[in-house]
Amino acid sequence: MASQADLMTDPVPVPDHIPPEAVFDFDMRGDPGLLKDPHERVLELLRVAPKVFWTPRNGGRWVVMGHEELFHASRTPEIFSSGLMPADQMEAILSMIPEDQPRIPRATPITMDPPDHGVFRGPLQKAFSPRAAIDRTEEIRKLCDDLIDKVIDQGHCDFISDVAEPLPVTVFLRMMGLPTERLGEFRDLVHEFLEATMSGNPMAQAGLSRKVADAMLDDILARKDDPKDDIISLLWQTEVNGEEMSLDLMEDYCVLLFIAGLDTVINGMGFAVRHLAQDTVLQEKLRANPELIVEAVEEMLRRYSFAIPMRRVAEDTQFGGWTLKQGDWVTLYYPGANLDEREFENPEEFHLNRESNVHIAFGGGPHRCLGAHLARVELQVMYQQVLKRLPSFRLDPDKSASFHSGNIIAIDTLPIRWD
Repeated sequence: MASQADLMTDPVPVPDHIPPEAVFDFDMRGDPGLLKDPHERVLELLRVAPKVFWTPRNGGRWVVMGHEELFHASRTPEIFSSGLMPADQMEAILSMIPEDQPRIPRATPITMDPPDHGVFRGPLQKAFSPRAAIDRTEEIRKLCDDLIDKVIDQGHCDFISDVAEPLPVTVFLRMMGLPTERLGEFRDLVHEFLEATMSGNPMAQAGLSRKVADAMLDDILARKDDPKDDIISLLWQTEVNGEEMSLDLMEDYCVLLFIAGLDTVINGMGFAVRHLAQDTVLQEKLRANPELIVEAVEEMLRRYSFAIPMRRVAEDTQFGGWTLKQGDWVTLYYPGANLDEREFENPEEFHLNRESNVHIAFGGGPHRCLGAHLARVELQVMYQQVLKRLPSFRLDPDKSASFHSGNIIAIDTLPIRWD
């Protein structure tokens, strides 16, 4: 495993348009505080850094920590673009790739802006609707019980590897129509892909996109002529802009769903159970009043948000008190926005009855998380079954939780014990 020093990126020169008072040295991948206790470090950053600042680490980028600022950026795609580069520039680059070279898939529609984003997001809406999520409740409950059955008698487990990882990943693989026996291989591939996105090397990112698509290619092709009850089959039967589905677009869709579906809810589950393991009073309150679990899920999502998407500045703009130039990169730091004291009173505290808990753990604007409904169902069922099946649990005093950071604040291990 890499040391903390290895994870720190070298700083880059500060561009001329960025004043010294806008600069704050923060490495979103290798910051020692993030790797020790991520959300405590985020609270510290909110106290000592501007709500919007520029860091020379990670290739140089703006970091948006403030709730109001982040919400505005999320809803202004004409300025804060999700495209890696302007569309005409992207098409020019792709046209230069020799025909005998492997095609580079693009994560569609997350790298698009309106109006194209809405057109290409539409075919996915049915598969991730509230009704579709609710219909999977009992499947999720059974799988959760099966995972708990494997560890309950031993009195301890690593909650991440034993429950939080296999639960949502298995559900997602079943939804997609991908083989669940490849879970470990797929998870390793997701980690490799996310590592490449933090490298700043576009060729590495492109190569990993191709590798992800190739890992699913046989299953994608099989569903074209032999459809099943899964998302890949549904997409093959869908028209976009009046045109039949193509293999190229199928790869684009599947790369996005693969990356988004295999590395998100795990962390929501992990951080929540970590909090519960340190608060036995809250455990007992939720056991006695399971109807409060819905509120508990929302407050945990606010308190321990984990997603950190990127945007590209599409035109010069004034934002957060600074001048942002076309081509600057911006990090939307959801964990900071949901701990902003200007929006949430005593944000470091967990309150089941918090008023106006308008968190943005799932983002805002046109790119609000497509899987939010499914994530909520998975989290609610996980709380229900863990609190129902396990006695009072606590952090393992002999083993520590571990974390990593980048485009997601992730919890890698969570040893817990119960009597």
